[in-house]
Amino acid sequence: MRAGPIVVVGDSLLDVDIEGDADRLCPDAPVPVVSGRAEHRRPGGAGLAALLAAREGAEVVLITALGEDAPGRGLRALLSGFCEVVRLPLRGTTSRKTRVRARDQTLVRIDTGDGRAWRGPEGHEGDRAARALRGAGAVLVSDYGRGASETVRDLLNRLTVPLVWDPHPKGSIPVPGCALVIPNQAEAAVLCAQRYTGPEPAARLLVNELHAEAVAVTLGERGAVLCRRGGRTTRVPPPALVFGRDTCGAGDRFASSAALALRAGAPAGEAVACAVAEATRFVEAGGAAAIRLPDPAPAARPRTAMELAAHVRATGGRLIATGGCFDLLHAGHVRLLRQARALGDALIVCVNSDESVRRLKGPGRPVVTEHDRMEILRALGCVDAVAVFAEDTPSELIERLRPDVWVKGGDYTGFDLPEADAVRRAGGEVVVLPTASGHSTSGLIAAVQGVR
Repeated sequence: MRAGPIVVVGDSLLDVDIEGDADRLCPDAPVPVVSGRAEHRRPGGAGLAALLAAREGAEVVLITALGEDAPGRGLRALLSGFCEVVRLPLRGTTSRKTRVRARDQTLVRIDTGDGRAWRGPEGHEGDRAARALRGAGAVLVSDYGRGASETVRDLLNRLTVPLVWDPHPKGSIPVPGCALVIPNQAEAAVLCAQRYTGPEPAARLLVNELHAEAVAVTLGERGAVLCRRGGRTTRVPPPALVFGRDTCGAGDRFASSAALALRAGAPAGEAVACAVAEATRFVEAGGAAAIRLPDPAPAARPRTAMELAAHVRATGGRLIATGGCFDLLHAGHVRLLRQARALGDALIVCVNSDESVRRLKGPGRPVVTEHDRMEILRALGCVDAVAVFAEDTPSELIERLRPDVWVKGGDYTGFDLPEADAVRRAGGEVVVLPTASGHSTSGLIAAVQGVR
């Protein structure tokens, strides 16, 4: 596997589903009357691709344009919980896609917003974008025709890691050298101009004209057609045929799965087969409409970790918890917390008390008091609640919180953690995520002492 995050470059929008019942027609027009019950919001476009990659446990950086209007602020709040965002300037209003749905069927879709990314990131954001792309394990361009990919095209041209390009009829032509280009049939027809005669000929034509390593033309519920440079065209069928389901988001699931597989070192054929299978399972599970990102109003938000745990269980969510000293919070901590939050619906951070840190680390620690450490953690968008424990391990607190997943960073196996038994007694599982090299509290302390 290549080190480094999945970097998603593309156009994000706010997706809103209004769910209700429709059991009568409007008296003044032959249209159904929908009695709205709930409104669900989630990132769409490149934001959804980033969310789906993060939910697989990957560290994700998203380079996208965000506006300062209400939809843009809402989208930014949703994104900050699971990925690092490098913001491009947006000219116009944030794109919002609203679907009115009843009994798992979409009745109407309303699209608003005319915003476009109109120039590349500058200053600090420009440095962050260049640094993210240089350090990427793989890059996914999720083009929705609103200009984001064009603003960093020069950087994309210089990549040496696998690049997956998901094109759009109104978007940019993929840069040469992509590891995989994944148009659907309509997008392939646009890229072929007047020469489109079917998915197989299109894949053969595009793999040469785009100077790509491979092209996979997606066929919806029928899988994909793959052509590798210098190779023959092959059909990649789905593991099962799925009809009559909501396919919203299936393309983003395909794209994120392919990028993850290529980062792991899979050849194009295996990456496309994996992407077809994951997209099929995604549609079987309800598609994007099944994604729930709870965002309760501030007044209704649970105040304590125990209240939050009870709320998540009561609403059928997936509770994630992690723990540590978090003394002198650094970038490695933040990346781990973002990855942990992306695994479920809420994240609780369990923090060692000052006395507990002192017993573990020595008389000179902690540098930052437990009150301040908790306040800093609460300020992170990916953290939903913080709890403190005075014991040497969080086992007792884990048994009270009963998380579905306990996340730990480092080289543990999951069985040599002192709290692992407590997690399993509470009905949860242990997930060990890799930590970012070059970041440690002891290193920060030594650097500060060296300056003195």
